[in-house]
This record gives sequence, C-alpha cells and structure tokens, in this order.
Amino acid sequence: QVQLVESGGGLVQPGGSLTLSCAASGISFRFRAVGWYRQAPGKQRELVARISRVGGTDYVDSVKGRFTISRDSAKNTLSLRMNSLKPEDTAVYYCNTDPVLQSAWGQGTQVTVSS
Repeated sequence: QVQLVESGGGLVQPGGSLTLSCAASGISFRFRAVGWYRQAPGKQRELVARISRVGGTDYVDSVKGRFTISRDSAKNTLSLRMNSLKPEDTAVYYCNTDPVLQSAWGQGTQVTVSS
C-alpha cells in the first residue's frame, strides 16, 4: 500500500521561507517522476514543482526562482524549499507521482502566508 506523508507546513509572513518534506512508503521515488502539488481554497489542485526520473526539474511560472524541489533517493523522500513566500502561495501542499497515483494522496500540509 502506497503511503505519502507530508510535513513542514505552517504560518509564515510574506517574504519568509519554509521547507516541506514528503516521506514515502510502498513506492520508490528513485525511478519515478514525482512532484509537489497544491490546492488553494476554491481552486483546482495544481502541480507546482516536478523532478523527473533523471533529476531534471520543472516549475510552474508563479514559483520559478523561489521554490526548489529535491529528492533523496536513499531516504525515499521529497522536499520543497520555498523562499520569498507570497500570500498567493497559501494552500494545502501534497506530494505525489507524475502522473498521479489517485489512491496515494496523503493529508497534505497547510501553508499559510499572512502578516
């Protein structure tokens, strides 16, 4: 059974930073494309950062230059370093494969950017 557990969210002021972590069990991140998704209130879930099987990274335009995705294959974890956070980054953040495994969605971690 695949289980994804996200952590590291919280309340941060605009301009602040957070690092999110995703621990996976029942699936290996090593040879898969994986990513961070987010869902803001009233909006559809979107893929914001992706790392390919061979380590290439892609970001949605709104986070380019501010977010960095990384993978630790030995620990089977995924991270997202978020700098210069903006109120519009407020959302629940999830990790999953790309394309997603629908049965693998975790609870996500809430990120709130507010003064």
